[in-house]
Amino acid sequence: MTPEQILDHPATVLTQAQREQYFTQGFLILEGIIPPRWVARLREATDALIERSRAVTRPDAIWDLEPGHGRDDPRLRRVSNPVEQHPAFWDYVSDSFLVDVVADLLGPDVKFHHSKLNFKWARGGTEVKWHQDIPFWPHTNYSPLTVGTYIHDCASEQGPVGFVPRSHDGPIYDHYDTSGKWVGCISDADARRAGVERAVYAVAPAGSITIHNSRTIHGSQPNVSDLGRPLILYTLSCADAFPYTVNPIRSKYDQSIVRGHAARHAHHDARPCLLPPDWSGGYTSIFALQQQEGSQAAGGMM
Repeated sequence: MTPEQILDHPATVLTQAQREQYFTQGFLILEGIIPPRWVARLREATDALIERSRAVTRPDAIWDLEPGHGRDDPRLRRVSNPVEQHPAFWDYVSDSFLVDVVADLLGPDVKFHHSKLNFKWARGGTEVKWHQDIPFWPHTNYSPLTVGTYIHDCASEQGPVGFVPRSHDGPIYDHYDTSGKWVGCISDADARRAGVERAVYAVAPAGSITIHNSRTIHGSQPNVSDLGRPLILYTLSCADAFPYTVNPIRSKYDQSIVRGHAARHAHHDARPCLLPPDWSGGYTSIFALQQQEGSQAAGGMM
């Protein structure tokens, strides 16, 4: 669906001004919108995964660990596919208030692509360099968006996500370096060209969500505070958007319709999209990739 077609459908949660702001700016920050009961349930599920991580000694397809992680001092960067690790995470994206919010920006038919639980651990949680999402998993159109949920307050010292306004209407920048190696971020020169100094940072209380378009340039700084910052992330799309490439964080729910009906036709956007490496051989995370840990085949994304 096009933005115009989506806006023709009546909203159920968002105001028309908020919907128009998303399509104009490329992102939304909605403070305190998630019901407290969901915040509490997601906190419990996140704490349970942190406890499980104490027994993990090396990164794998599920657990991405900061250097220094250990049983007595767990330091996570990511849990991939939390929807398969605890039922609360799938319930939240498939049968809750969150889907109503997303449908106001994607139309009545909504499809699930992937999920992840990112952490900015206290006193040094890894930065995420400026990048766009869609080059990691190109689709037939640019409807895919990512929803982030804060289950704890996030202050400026904790490395909140920053979004560059209107960058979704600009070019898709190269995420390869000058030697042709995939690095999962844009160059410093392109970051300056894109105006990252204009970024708006999502400093917000628990129960807030961020929503950004897959073309929007975004990133975050390290966490220099004494408090951790978990961020639950879901990528969803219009039902008529179909991936061109392997889903690098594929779960059993990949391509599930979480609202409405499956599409009978694909919608193709004529604007070209950068293609990533072949992720089918393995994948860890954007953190390991941008910090140059391991090989290019390990890949990554936010």
